Amino acid sequence: MLDPNRYFDPDPTIRTIARELYERVATRPLLCPHGHVDPAMLADDRPFPDPARLIITPDHYIFRMLYSQGVPLEQLGLRPRPGRESAERVETDSRRIWQTFAEHFHLFRGTPTAGWLRQELVEVFGVARPLDGTSAEEIYDEIAAKLATPAFRPRALFERFRIEVLCTTDAATDTLEHHQRIRASGWSGDVRPTFRPDAAINILAPGWGEEITRLAELTELDIGSFDVFIAALESRREFFRSLGATATDHGVHSPRAEELTPAGADAIFQRARRSQANAADAERFTAHLLMELARMSVEDGLVMQLHPGSFRNHNGPLFDRFGPDMGCDIPVVTEYTRNLRPLLEKYGSHPNLTLVLFTLDESTYSRELAPLAGHYPAVRLGPPWWFQDSREGMTRFRERVTETCGFYNTAGFNDDTRAFPSIPARHDVARRIDANFLARLVAEHVLERHEAEELVEECAYGLAKRTYRL
Repeated sequence: MLDPNRYFDPDPTIRTIARELYERVATRPLLCPHGHVDPAMLADDRPFPDPARLIITPDHYIFRMLYSQGVPLEQLGLRPRPGRESAERVETDSRRIWQTFAEHFHLFRGTPTAGWLRQELVEVFGVARPLDGTSAEEIYDEIAAKLATPAFRPRALFERFRIEVLCTTDAATDTLEHHQRIRASGWSGDVRPTFRPDAAINILAPGWGEEITRLAELTELDIGSFDVFIAALESRREFFRSLGATATDHGVHSPRAEELTPAGADAIFQRARRSQANAADAERFTAHLLMELARMSVEDGLVMQLHPGSFRNHNGPLFDRFGPDMGCDIPVVTEYTRNLRPLLEKYGSHPNLTLVLFTLDESTYSRELAPLAGHYPAVRLGPPWWFQDSREGMTRFRERVTETCGFYNTAGFNDDTRAFPSIPARHDVARRIDANFLARLVAEHVLERHEAEELVEECAYGLAKRTYRL
């Protein structure tokens, strides 16, 4: 089911070199500097509930495809928010959920999701036959039986996957109790938090006021002004650092940065407290916060990740019924050169700042992102994200940025996943694609063989290790 030459060029010269380069890094440890694995899973180390709730229900890559073909999310076990129920019955039988998934597995043909899932089924669970409607029940039983054994508990899989470091994504007001329990347990797994204060920064987000109240309680500060708000964020960053955090993460609609006067920033903050802020206020407030957050990273050394360009929760009725992360965040056109100039002029050459830029608008790769990373010492390019974390997207990324910013101004690979069992498959795809790209450069006499051997190690391990200070 898994060809050893998958994703390699059919040209025999390139394929041979690619296979040899890949084999150098195939078993290297995994660095996971950005993702969405729930730390409670590793703190509790309880058996996974069943195949459906492990593989299907948490993964919007899976259920968004089925939804696009008319499968109600309730049939996949997703439950609407209280008061938002419909006539559609929520399926609670995991076997039925798995059967629905298996009967629609053909929908994923040609997508990266199909590649990850097949590799996950074969290499993690030892499944020896294709998944479809006729094999669904047998495969469900096979996986369920393995999940009941100690070898398939979260910590055992973490070690089997050779994960060296795994970073989670956590709100500014997260107590990080699960991270503390992991540390107190004596387990050797290295699991670190990442500071993501989006809920405290977006003044128009539902529940912003409640988030500020929680922030005040955790920091024991009376957040009545913008200056105290900044002090509260700094306090939480220090707490995250005490538990091993090396990075922050910021999901913004636009990467616009603008430095306001202290009075201007506080005026917007006060309007937000009175629920009187408008869209223009929110845009300027976030732009100013990006400047403040860059300044904080210069001072405390946390790597700053920026994830702009997503129209989140595009399907309003679905968001109203189910909440966020339902697979309906859609890319928008994103401009970096002018928007980021104030931040980069002030901090882009500072040796303490590392700014990892991501995009959903891949038209910006060669036009803006590669030139920015090829000039500013602080800038690194994150790997293809979401709709481009595929073999084609990864290849386009290398083709469009390498000639301008090289390899060493990129940040290595991260899996950015909630689907824990898919982590090794996603890293394996990236390693194969990088090996294939490098092999092509060797065959075309752009790189010497020894240079490609060094670079494949960097792409698989070294770049992420240094970028995220792991």
